[in-house]
Amino acid sequence: MVERIKELTGIQKVAVLLVGMGPDVSVEVFKRLSEKEIDQLTMEISNVRQLKNSQTEQVVDEFYEMVLAQDYMNEGGLSYARDILEKALGKEKAIDTIGRLSNRLQVKPFNFARRLDPTRIVNVLQHEQAQTIALVLSYLDAKQSSQILSQLPASQQAEVAKRIALMESTSPDVIQQVEQILERKLSASGSQDYTATGGVEAIVRVLNQVDRGTEKAILSELESGSPELVAEIKKRMFVFEDLVKLDVRSIQRIIREVNDQDMSFALKAASDELKESIFSNMSSRRSELIREEMDVMGPVKLKDVETAQTEIVALIRQLEESGEITVTREEGDEMIV
Repeated sequence: MVERIKELTGIQKVAVLLVGMGPDVSVEVFKRLSEKEIDQLTMEISNVRQLKNSQTEQVVDEFYEMVLAQDYMNEGGLSYARDILEKALGKEKAIDTIGRLSNRLQVKPFNFARRLDPTRIVNVLQHEQAQTIALVLSYLDAKQSSQILSQLPASQQAEVAKRIALMESTSPDVIQQVEQILERKLSASGSQDYTATGGVEAIVRVLNQVDRGTEKAILSELESGSPELVAEIKKRMFVFEDLVKLDVRSIQRIIREVNDQDMSFALKAASDELKESIFSNMSSRRSELIREEMDVMGPVKLKDVETAQTEIVALIRQLEESGEITVTREEGDEMIV
């Protein structure tokens, strides 16, 4: 009679997997464990040889099924995973696998929308309130959200962007209600999560990937009613360390506008890569003077460093908007102003 793996504890199953995967994988797993967990696993691994081959095969099969289920859940939600697994493993095994996972995993809200065409989502969302649209876009990945935002009517874009930037957290009940609406309208399914979303960083990630025309239109519209928010968004859309991403001509143009004292403070907390990028684009004499100034000033207040960096970032935005320099977006697409 075959002995079922239900008799094995969770840590015994992990030990079986690690033995099967070999020492290289085991070492990487151990690096992420506490001393207590390592001691427990070491003990169990020493006893793995006492297991029957049938038990080992069942552990590996269970692990594979759970990995498969998690991939499907991440792709399209709990119901989507259940449907696919029933076809692949049979109804009983699918229910058992999903049952084990559902208590351990949290699937992000609106996962079902991640595999849908942005245009299809726009057709539904454009009839919803700006707050509802903002909630959905906050949970989707930045690239998909940027595509959706770009396709929304111009009259909605700025308001949705503002809502994303000002959003702090949303209750699970509200998320569930919105998911149910989309589930009905898109004939899909999803599950809920309990994390906060939105905020300025969320809209920055989206705006960093929309086309320049859409970005300018949204920021221009926001400027009249929320100038402070626009300033915060602009500041975060390009950080000081992003200077290394600029072309030589742009870096040299920026350097000409910054005085030695501000440059010294700004570079004080910069990475070695950025320092070399700056120094290599100025005269050797000026480079030596700034290096000496940085050595002489010793420790400086972080506030002074951040002030200098912020002023340089503001300068970059001005030069960008006037068309004097070119800024490269996160994914490598050039944004020429």
